[in-house]
Amino acid sequence: MNEKVINDLVAYLGTINQLNDKSKVADLVQKRFNLTLDRSVYYCDDFALRFSASASESFGNTVLSLSALQKYDDRPMIVVLVLPADIKVFLANTTLLNKISHSSQELSMTNIKGSFNGSDILRKLGPLPNDAANLVKLFKVHQEFGFKGNLQRLVDNTANIVPTGTAFTPSKSAYENILAAPARAAGFTQSTDFLTLKGELDIKVEEFKDQILIASLIDNVNVRGRVIEYLITGQDEELLAAISAGLHGDPAGLPQFKTENTLGDFERVFDDYLTTTDVKTKIMVLNSNPKAYNIDKILEFLSHDKSVYLFYFVGIDTSANQRIAKTVLISMFQKDLMDSTILIKHWAGRNSRGVSQLDGEVVHKLILHPKSNIVLSEAEEFLVKLLDTE
Repeated sequence: MNEKVINDLVAYLGTINQLNDKSKVADLVQKRFNLTLDRSVYYCDDFALRFSASASESFGNTVLSLSALQKYDDRPMIVVLVLPADIKVFLANTTLLNKISHSSQELSMTNIKGSFNGSDILRKLGPLPNDAANLVKLFKVHQEFGFKGNLQRLVDNTANIVPTGTAFTPSKSAYENILAAPARAAGFTQSTDFLTLKGELDIKVEEFKDQILIASLIDNVNVRGRVIEYLITGQDEELLAAISAGLHGDPAGLPQFKTENTLGDFERVFDDYLTTTDVKTKIMVLNSNPKAYNIDKILEFLSHDKSVYLFYFVGIDTSANQRIAKTVLISMFQKDLMDSTILIKHWAGRNSRGVSQLDGEVVHKLILHPKSNIVLSEAEEFLVKLLDTE
């Protein structure tokens, strides 16, 4: 994503926000940014636009078909709403949609049907309002989900399917274990077990260093992350060998494999701690917000009396001197990481507390300058907030 171009677009729209003429606005923006017109979508490599006009921000106009959005969901899809005395913008990528409205009775995972209205666009995602000031931040959230990551949710919401899952409801003892989790984490980070866990993960990174660096060049962020995570935590020697061969140019390419949709990638049991670690790759020149955890899953895990949850960040420098810049092991309660964790309730399905993301800029800083400080009172307040997210 080219943040400068997005900011330039927002600034330019601010200079023509009194025009009150959708056609004139579209024409000026098309010329200013050299956009190509594809039916009703104006696009370039950096973003796509759909112009609309209304008497108020709560517009119900049909915006776009889901199949058309699918073509441009890999870049910021921005709705430019021309009002009588202003111009408003909304991000309308699939992460920012609640459901599909029109002609969508046959919408399914294999049949992309229907269109969405302006009223189907979420006006807030977690703590972030959907407005001009947050387009970049919102798209970083969307990048981690993509079209495939949103399709099932849209199908379910559109069909008004009764949810099968239930939010985690802790017992009294489980609740106490959850609130004690920050103290457990603080104890673990100061123990020799912490050094043991970090050392074991570092050994795997060193063993597969060449493969990890090759995999870091994979464009697809989900494939890239899945491959690197398996190289570090995978146990199937045949699959590891096949992945290595594919990365080194085997004509058969990378093998097809699925990773379990579990809370973390690596579980290690110590005498006093049960640890689960989520491995995250950070390409140091890219600014994105990695997925964190499902809130109900993390609460259920932390309800066990020895549980400790951590992130293992692998920072990769993809410049001319490609190298693994640094690896760090950090608790979910580390103050900077916890304070910047993005909680996304509006996106999540019903009967769920939602999901979370990490702030990519904070992760970048922690890789370069690791910290392990945990403020117990603030971490407990954070957990109460997670428990109350219903």
